[in-house]
Amino acid sequence: MSNSHATLPLIIQGGMGVAVSDWRLARAVSQRGQLGVVSGTGLDTVFIRRLQDGDVGGHLRRAMTAFPIPAVAERVLKKYFRPDGRPTGTPYLMLPMYRRVASTSREALTALAAFAEVYLAREGHDNPVGINLLTKVQRPNMATLYGAMLAGVGYVLMGAGIPREIPAVLEALSQHQLATLRLDAVGVPTSAPIHITLDPAQFWDALPAPLTRPRFLPIVASNSLATLLAHKGRGGIDGFIIEGPTAGGHNAPPRGAPTYNERGEPVYGARDEVDLGEIAALGLPFWVAGGTGNPHALRSARAAGATGIQVGTLFAYSDESGLDAELRHSVLVSAARGEVSVLTDPNASPTGYPFKVVDWPGNPAAAVPRERVCDLGYLRVAFQEEGGRINYRCAAEPVDAYLAKGGSLEETVGRRCLCNALMANVGIPQRRENGSFEPPLITSGDDLPSIGSFLNGRTNYSANDVIDYLLDR
Repeated sequence: MSNSHATLPLIIQGGMGVAVSDWRLARAVSQRGQLGVVSGTGLDTVFIRRLQDGDVGGHLRRAMTAFPIPAVAERVLKKYFRPDGRPTGTPYLMLPMYRRVASTSREALTALAAFAEVYLAREGHDNPVGINLLTKVQRPNMATLYGAMLAGVGYVLMGAGIPREIPAVLEALSQHQLATLRLDAVGVPTSAPIHITLDPAQFWDALPAPLTRPRFLPIVASNSLATLLAHKGRGGIDGFIIEGPTAGGHNAPPRGAPTYNERGEPVYGARDEVDLGEIAALGLPFWVAGGTGNPHALRSARAAGATGIQVGTLFAYSDESGLDAELRHSVLVSAARGEVSVLTDPNASPTGYPFKVVDWPGNPAAAVPRERVCDLGYLRVAFQEEGGRINYRCAAEPVDAYLAKGGSLEETVGRRCLCNALMANVGIPQRRENGSFEPPLITSGDDLPSIGSFLNGRTNYSANDVIDYLLDR
């Protein structure tokens, strides 16, 4: 990969899950010559829910006809597609939650979902498209990567963990060979690791030609992690996203003993600041993220040796965003009045990572009790039981169930089911047995309250408007 700034995007549109940065947004950004990025988190569930809602516009079915394993597309279409949508009051059909060993059909559906999202994002132009994944959402990642690669994804971005093994995974998958990841499981000794695998050969009667290996950009929050990955990434690191604690979604925890401000937010200090000079000395391209949604930040990043910036929040509220249109409008109207707040909640995410939570006067979830549930399971933690069996638990599941699996009561305090909440954010909430719908939980970067100056009286704008603003045109 060339280090020349001329061959790389100045702006990377942040990968925002679940389905906030969907194919429409990524395509709009990539069509402008910047890097549009689809979110890969929970994509299999998003995919089947869109099918059950009738695949409005026929986009998924169009992408499915291009999937190179037609039998998989035919099977999934038959099981999940509802031409007229779901009958009123009918909950979505669910996928089985991933276990350490998954069936071929389950892995194939995940690959198909990723293929469709990237395929649609790439339609109508020849510029690269990226996909963003969370390292901690470990189990579906290899099938998601394989499906995205089948569709010609150009970049893979991964944070929320240490994605040290991903370069080798990408290399193996590009050759349709067995890919392996060390399972991150509590109680498994380092001397006897357990692995998860994906063998692409299981999908094919005859293996096709090798795939192009996408460029890999880890998302990091420290000089030490960037250095570690640069030196031990087996030559497969193509650059970095340097993300500060002001970015939306999950943040890296502060280094050292935790302290909190008067709002209960974790306090970040000098140890959490990244020395961009040290990053530049690694000799790889890098983009700065977190509080970078303005043209001054782009100029400053470039002056510090960065290739450019990654921007999430501004794109999250654009017309092409996957956020539910009513939610998006409600937040923007409040933001224009200076009536939004962003809290870095240390407890909301069952992962234990700090998570940004937005509140505003029109928040529909403010007075709605949130059920403790774990029926999607993307953020579950694997652990080894006595006898060696691998099981899973989530700090947002019912407390009794969590405690029965060896979890502690302290770990359940304040936890929320992000998997279901983030599905609600994009208009596909699950209907519960009592007739209620899963409430949303909006996340954004710390700069959301200052978006009013960008809006300049507007309550909607396009991805093109964001790009023009950032490029100061």
